[in-house]
Amino acid sequence: AAASLAAQGYQVKSFCFQDSARRAHSIAAQGGINAAKDYANEGDSIHRLFVDTIKGGDFRAREANVYRLAQLSANIVDQAVAQGVPFNREYGGALATRSFGGVLVQRTFYSRGQTGQQLLLGAYQALQQQVAAGKATIFNRHEMLDLVLIDGVARGIIARNLITGELERHAADAVVLASGGYSNVYYLSTNAMNSNVTAAWRAHKRGALFANPCFTQIHPTCIPQSGEYQSKLTLMSESLRNDGRVWVPRRPRDTRPPAQIPEEERYYFLEERYPSFGNLVPRDIASRAAKVVCDDGLGVGGTGRGVYLDFRDAIAQHGRAVIEAKYGNLFEMYRRITGDDPYETPMMIYPAPHYTMGGLWVDYELQTTIPGLFAIGEANFSDHGANRLGASAMMQCLADGYFIVPHTVTHYLAATQPPKVDERHEAFDRTLAEVRERIDRLMSVGGTTAPQVFHRQLGDVMLDKCGMARNAEGLTEAISTIQALRDEFWRDVRVDGRADELNQSLELAGRVADFFELAELMCRDALRREESAGGHFREEYQTEDGEALRDDERFATVTAWEYCGEGGVPVAHDEQLTFEYVKLATRSYK
Repeated sequence: AAASLAAQGYQVKSFCFQDSARRAHSIAAQGGINAAKDYANEGDSIHRLFVDTIKGGDFRAREANVYRLAQLSANIVDQAVAQGVPFNREYGGALATRSFGGVLVQRTFYSRGQTGQQLLLGAYQALQQQVAAGKATIFNRHEMLDLVLIDGVARGIIARNLITGELERHAADAVVLASGGYSNVYYLSTNAMNSNVTAAWRAHKRGALFANPCFTQIHPTCIPQSGEYQSKLTLMSESLRNDGRVWVPRRPRDTRPPAQIPEEERYYFLEERYPSFGNLVPRDIASRAAKVVCDDGLGVGGTGRGVYLDFRDAIAQHGRAVIEAKYGNLFEMYRRITGDDPYETPMMIYPAPHYTMGGLWVDYELQTTIPGLFAIGEANFSDHGANRLGASAMMQCLADGYFIVPHTVTHYLAATQPPKVDERHEAFDRTLAEVRERIDRLMSVGGTTAPQVFHRQLGDVMLDKCGMARNAEGLTEAISTIQALRDEFWRDVRVDGRADELNQSLELAGRVADFFELAELMCRDALRREESAGGHFREEYQTEDGEALRDDERFATVTAWEYCGEGGVPVAHDEQLTFEYVKLATRSYK
């Protein structure tokens, strides 16, 4: 977005809390990016990608936004190729594709198991070109701590220099948030440890509605947790399910090594339960299925919270060289983390928090309820409904950044022609004072407990009560527990060091404080949505065979929450979803 806006002639300021935008968490997107180019000659089309995405999201996304995403998908790949992104290619030179969950065609373009990193480098070099041209300025190691409003319109931000601790004012004619999702509310997730909700949450507290916060995705293929000491989990790409077969022993609590378990005693539960899609069912379905077999005592590993992802048959059929060409870096990463060689023994995987479909509410032009504030990528709610299909995250963030927000920001500025303001405006003084007051409050608590301890406790509550399965009793209990933990946090958190220096303890404390407030809203949203849809699975609302049971009469809606002040009860606003081109139906992948 920054590169495209600068290329249009705007003066752009780009902020990130990393030491370089090249370290943004997009580098962890491994498997690929979807595009309706039909290089595999399977009859794929824009309409088919549109339908798959609406269905994959369990009919909880806007048709218009999703259709635009499908239209732009081919442009994104062309843009990336022009930038030199090294996509895998077939022997004849055409771009290679593979399948991902929830689809029956090969539409995912990939660069081995590091597609996100390569796409990020393409975008970064485009931005650096604009920096060299004098159109863009990059502020690394800066964190947005508040949004500045003048007459209800977004006109800048307050950012903290994470190296010096200095609070800085930055005025603008428009603000674009591309700050990612909030899976770290669960503490253990596949997200980078510094990924947080602070920028979006501060915008929410200034008046931007927050939509569908309970729609979170638990990714089915992650390396299982091995102990309480862990601070994050590691993703293994969904693309591995193209060639890997997921199974558990049929005998409960079977401790035999996988090589000693004969074929007839292996339970390929996804293939048996979903014969049409097999191991390539959508993520929410695969994750719940893994949880069910582990709850039934069939899980593997020391904790019993693991299933096998086995490449034995693929290696036998295609040869090791072919599998290595597709997944070599992923296999090496798994070997380094676990000590096991996936070429010789099955991977052990288990679901983990990964992506958040909820986010700031935006209209078709990706503008929030605050004029002049735009939210793109995972920071908004717009395209994925209740469950994101694999390889769609990069598709959305690049569509938003390259092709949508440059036009919608231009339209907004042309229509409103905002008056010129600078950092001397009293609104910047007022907002900066509020930010400083919040920092001083954190520094002055003087407690005995590190922010990370509170974060872990919050994560335990959220994963247990608002994770893969939820119910009214657990969510009600979670709200009370979160409120009590938040009160304890403000009584006993320990923030070391000073505010006017590099202080990671202060950074984390501020982020955890925001996670507490978000977590309560997530539970309220999950409690209010009395249905099961996609990643939101209420145990009270399921079919006889354990699938999600939607309530389209009451909840074919986007629920956007309004912040009502500290201690106030948030207010829900519903946007009715209409389906003109895709008929509402129960999802089936059998």
